[in-house]
Amino acid sequence: MSVVEGSTRPPSSASPPRVLIIGAGSRGRTYASAVASSTNGVVAAVAEPDDYKRNRFGETMVWGSQAPPPEGAAFADWRDFITYETRRRARVEAGERDVPPGVDAAFVCVLDEMHREVVVALSSLGGLHIMCEKPLATTLEDCVKMYKALESNKIAGGQQAVFSIGHVLRYSPHNMLLRKLVLQDRVIGDILSVVHTEPVGWWHFTHSYVRGNWRRESTSAPSLLTKSCHDIDVLLWLLCSPADCSVQDCPPPHLPSTVTSTGSLQYFKRNRKPAEAGTATNCLSCPAESDCKYSAKRIYVEKQLAGVESGNKRWPLSIVLPDIESYGSETEAKQAMLAELAKDYDADTPDSEVARRNWFGRCVYESDNDVCDEQVVTISWDDDPLPGNDERNNRHAKTAVFHMVAHTKKICDRYTHLYGVDGEIFADSTTITIEDFRTGQTTVHRPAVESHSHGGGDTGLTRQFILAVDKVKNHGWSTDRAQRELIGCTLEEVIRSHAMVFCAEAARRGKKVVDWPEWWASQVQAKSTKVAA
Repeated sequence: MSVVEGSTRPPSSASPPRVLIIGAGSRGRTYASAVASSTNGVVAAVAEPDDYKRNRFGETMVWGSQAPPPEGAAFADWRDFITYETRRRARVEAGERDVPPGVDAAFVCVLDEMHREVVVALSSLGGLHIMCEKPLATTLEDCVKMYKALESNKIAGGQQAVFSIGHVLRYSPHNMLLRKLVLQDRVIGDILSVVHTEPVGWWHFTHSYVRGNWRRESTSAPSLLTKSCHDIDVLLWLLCSPADCSVQDCPPPHLPSTVTSTGSLQYFKRNRKPAEAGTATNCLSCPAESDCKYSAKRIYVEKQLAGVESGNKRWPLSIVLPDIESYGSETEAKQAMLAELAKDYDADTPDSEVARRNWFGRCVYESDNDVCDEQVVTISWDDDPLPGNDERNNRHAKTAVFHMVAHTKKICDRYTHLYGVDGEIFADSTTITIEDFRTGQTTVHRPAVESHSHGGGDTGLTRQFILAVDKVKNHGWSTDRAQRELIGCTLEEVIRSHAMVFCAEAARRGKKVVDWPEWWASQVQAKSTKVAA
């Protein structure tokens, strides 16, 4: 994958890529900001059901202070965009003059469980390049359906449109250098094992996976998917994908042989509730609130973490109170936040109502969460050499261990140990330290960090996606070339890394070691004959 580096915007093309953002939440805003700051693309439209979010996003990213929004720039529902774009194309076909230009690409940043419906509809519309936030979908069946739909998404001329997934860890300068050192430079020789940890963060986990959107499998998915699917993807990127896939005759991947997993919801449940909390179900009415580290007031109101009193108006406060920026004073914002945190449910509240929304003031020991707060996944590979004398063809047995842990001070600051025959590497979020057994030397790399959002991965992914769209639209590139050289990830890789998560969950639930080739053949290939082995 060739990469354009640097924080300045590349030169504008004659017809810059025009982008639609579907979902104006934190991820949609992040990608839109990256488009504006680091690409030659233009955020041209937004689809968002919340009036405040849509208008605020539009005023800051699309149409500025003018009112009302121009035609084709604002949609209350993504379906409205589909309807509008279908009619707009018909108007162009009919020769109507002064029809507003359409968009070239869409960023899909809606709730995880909506991804399949939106991506399938955009693919059926045809002609748009698509970037979908991770995870691709919340079930393996939906992932396979999306794969089929994306294969049928053709641009003018019949080429398959460019597709990217929000596996932003692939695009951080840190991880790109790590992959080069391991696979191309082979600084520690053949890899024997990798141990990779994602520390979610003790209060971050409660925000997203106990009180927030991703707390229940029935309304979302397992936490291994919603939180860690791009960690599993990075492991496969390092240990499964070939060193260089920018060429058309890319060698086949080194596929795993077995998968197993253990984990559970260990802590955030009723039998862990402190006795002094009594029967309280909400932080604002709890006698133990002032001494509880998970107090919603401590997290969302007070100064010590990221509360209103710290001056923060972004994540996580904007998730709890989407219109927090509209309050004129800190006092008003605190009052609105406390009112939101006071909302609660009881035994008479229908489960459908409980599941429908988030409850950020709810006691973390009395919530309706059921996803794992601790999980370990182990993936193994057998010897599988390729023909030829290139040492990279000598694909030997190896093992990867992934650990997702909630109770940490670190918040998503991942760290990785890689053990090779000639040395070892320790990589945290800022440095890559190589110990060379042959020379006894220690080498430390400190890759530049363009932004703190996933180590620059959000910006990197956005830049590569828009560059791919631009090369296809304005510079005569085939979409296949743009996919290989700029996106650096195929549809098959996207499906494989998601399937690995579902396979690990099957292993965890069944308390067994799963044969990966057999599982892939029965659960994926049998349901979509187009998916390669």
